[in-house]
Amino acid sequence: MPINTEHLKRCLETLENSIILIHKAEKGGIDYEIFRNAVVKGYELTLEVSGKLLRRAIKPFFANPREVDSLSFKDLFRHGAKHGILTAEEVERWFKYRDNRNTTAHDYGEGFAEETLVLMPDFILDVKRLLERLDNAGD
Repeated sequence: MPINTEHLKRCLETLENSIILIHKAEKGGIDYEIFRNAVVKGYELTLEVSGKLLRRAIKPFFANPREVDSLSFKDLFRHGAKHGILTAEEVERWFKYRDNRNTTAHDYGEGFAEETLVLMPDFILDVKRLLERLDNAGD
């Protein structure tokens, strides 16, 4: 059964547009802060939706699909690699994204947000690759 990826596509589109707008804003200005906050929140949402869809994608590989529900984020992505949905290199980057996201949840300073912005080019490419694989999984 195909996985509906429309919500993830919308999250990614919103994130990409927020990144475009932050690059147009004057660093240090209020617009920059607004768009930086939008990027961070868009990143967090895109990361969470990616994990939920990957969870759905790997359920058919388990004798008991309920086991998938109890997997940690990192174990979920390890299984994604085990079943050919992700590469080992991609999994390592997803771990980095998750670790960054956990930091953003506890640290509301400017430094963490700027660190998150640095991750965006690789993150967007990895989400696009995941989307492509999830869209092709039902074929």
